[in-house]
Amino acid sequence: MDPDSSASAAGTRLHSSDAFRIHSICFLLMRRTQGFYTKDAGFVYRKNMGILRKLICQQLAGGPRFLKQMTSDARENCENYPVSAYLARNCSQEDGLGTPASSCPTDRGTNLLDCNGCFTESTTFRNVWTKHSTSPITYQSGKIYLENYRYCLSSITPEPRIIYQMPACPKSEKIEDVLLLECPVGEVLPNPSDYKPSLAVLTAHNWLLRLSATTGEILEKVYLAAHCKFRYLSWDTPQDVMVVKSIQQKHPGAARQAGVQQSVLFVLAVFRVLPLSFIGMLELDKKFFGNSMTDASMSDSMLIVTHSTGLVRLYSFQTISEQFMLQRVDLGQEYNWNGKIGIVGKYPFGIPYNIKITGAPDLLFEVSSLESTFQIGGFPWHYIITPNKKSQKGIFHVCSLKDHTLAKNGVQEMKCCSLEPDWITFHPDSSGRILHVGPNLIKVLKLKEVEGNTELQKVTEDFIIQASRENNIENSITVTSSGRIVKNRFNSLDDDPEKETFQIVDYEDELNLLSIAAVTQIGSDGSARLDLRCNERGTRLKSIPFVESWDVTYSHEVYFDRNVVLHIEQKPNRTFSCYVYHMICSRSNEDENIKKGKGKRQFCEKLGRTFKYL
Repeated sequence: MDPDSSASAAGTRLHSSDAFRIHSICFLLMRRTQGFYTKDAGFVYRKNMGILRKLICQQLAGGPRFLKQMTSDARENCENYPVSAYLARNCSQEDGLGTPASSCPTDRGTNLLDCNGCFTESTTFRNVWTKHSTSPITYQSGKIYLENYRYCLSSITPEPRIIYQMPACPKSEKIEDVLLLECPVGEVLPNPSDYKPSLAVLTAHNWLLRLSATTGEILEKVYLAAHCKFRYLSWDTPQDVMVVKSIQQKHPGAARQAGVQQSVLFVLAVFRVLPLSFIGMLELDKKFFGNSMTDASMSDSMLIVTHSTGLVRLYSFQTISEQFMLQRVDLGQEYNWNGKIGIVGKYPFGIPYNIKITGAPDLLFEVSSLESTFQIGGFPWHYIITPNKKSQKGIFHVCSLKDHTLAKNGVQEMKCCSLEPDWITFHPDSSGRILHVGPNLIKVLKLKEVEGNTELQKVTEDFIIQASRENNIENSITVTSSGRIVKNRFNSLDDDPEKETFQIVDYEDELNLLSIAAVTQIGSDGSARLDLRCNERGTRLKSIPFVESWDVTYSHEVYFDRNVVLHIEQKPNRTFSCYVYHMICSRSNEDENIKKGKGKRQFCEKLGRTFKYL
């Protein structure tokens, strides 16, 4: 580059405060801090996620104009380090294979733009791996689990490969449920292993295990009990308080024949995680919660009890534990329970009922809803229910949690004619907005203060997303015996599979994107795509077509996790299929090679590694 052009470039530099206003991904990458980061980890993380979002959604990033500004050395370096390899290491603390983030060349002072080909004209997602299995396939945080969590594979490598394999176990010891435990930020933990991701595992023979997410090694084990069967794991407070729930308790056949009625419906065991500690175990008895009780769960320190009559009742778990706590005990402590002395959490003693409810707890909140559907969210706090009448099915009421006041425009009804009902939920982005999803329409609603009345909120439309379909009215022609022609006009169902319908709607929190699976099925063949949309305006930023056929009668799950898309399908004969897509950066003249799956391998002298370059 000649001196004049250098001076010209220097004169057009932007002020540092405008760094985030630049729309070109190439400029963003060039302006990233090199070497040691002076900003905190949160700042670096958010900037990395912003860069990744632009890479994923870009259609024409940089292009030929920017290529002319690059030196030949920079262009050569860009071609030798794929962007997926950078993202897998720079956007996470560990890539799942034990490779630390410091292996990325940017940590050695190399500019990201000089090593990943980010100036390509577009990014696409390509199917890199397919797996069929007769056992369920699950996905969590960059890892694919096969055969009841026996095999763990990394989904961020060029092709998923095994991270670890656990020995086979009998059916009586199979894994029932799993939660992912992640290290809390800013806390000092007792063991080095606590700082790495792990899995909380509940087994069929009532053991609660904590396994390393990278090796499968057992880090901690707690024996629960022998007198009931535990099956479910859930969060009360994510990454802080965990709940282990039993199956519904039943009396032995002899007891039932003798007329002895079972009043205890469920058993809950509550633990604090990282470090793992025992809070309490309690029985939920119909004597104190009502004979119509059908289910119970915990969320945000609230015990939520549902009834067959449609009632939903909320109790404070903290108040219950303080009022009915017999004694505080912890794991590894010697304890005398019902005349038996043992170590809490060890076999065969297990954990004791240290919370014994002897009376009806104080009721915090009660509401009646059809099928006991109930959600809390928004700001200020509101809840969503369906009035407890069958004629009201498909109608949702948004009410104030403070005084049960119906919000203005709080009756939401999507007048759709479909086999599958529409559904509504508070937006998972914690914005307080509401998602109302139908087969061909998605409404994003928000709560807004009514002018002149600060106590009342109104529900307003933020934006809507409509399926791409033609509004044609089909004509059915009938000829009578007298030769008269009768035309009957009718509309097809809103979720007619031959028209585009929304099957799955999810939210990617790290990239702040909505992911929507849109499906069209004609005959036995169905085509689907994953639309990535702006979470603030609903604008479609990217469409990712699925190469596999999509049958709307099958069960489907779609995960969009940073630069990876997974589609897990379950067929009626318990055949499970997993399709993995990776983001790749490609140039226009390489599109044909990508379609054909061709490529060449090149050696990068800077990294001393060989990469497949498409």
